[in-house]
Amino acid sequence: MRYWLMKSEPDAFSIDDLAKVGQEPWSGVRNYQARNFMWKDMRVGDGVFFYHSNAKVPGIVGLAKVASTAYPDPTQFDPDSDYFDPKATPDNPRWYLVDVAFERRLKRELSLEELKTHTLALGDFALLNRGNRLSIVPVSKAQWQTILKLEKIK
Repeated sequence: MRYWLMKSEPDAFSIDDLAKVGQEPWSGVRNYQARNFMWKDMRVGDGVFFYHSNAKVPGIVGLAKVASTAYPDPTQFDPDSDYFDPKATPDNPRWYLVDVAFERRLKRELSLEELKTHTLALGDFALLNRGNRLSIVPVSKAQWQTILKLEKIK
């Protein structure tokens, strides 16, 4: 099993939105490294930290899991979509996604600022690296366990 952190802007799609629908395609990713994580590395059952980015208080707000194998993102073929890619075709897709299923909200949200105070425990956590703008980052098993322990503190 692998672990991931997936970012979403709460006014576009929040943890509460995922809770309502139960499962959702993680569409619209247009970064090759993030796409490759979904396409080549994610497996059904992998753990996901749901992260609210570009929020008043950015941070980890919930848990989800990877609920499907990767498949072509249909938004790349839709000329009316903000994520349309004229170079993509059904025979030669460029963008892939996975479905993500809601698990639960965290007992308390873990802000980015709080996570930064635990750099020693979290080690080389990609989320905390300067300049990291990826919407999907891998999380080690040790980082996953550390963050779950932080949820219970306070």
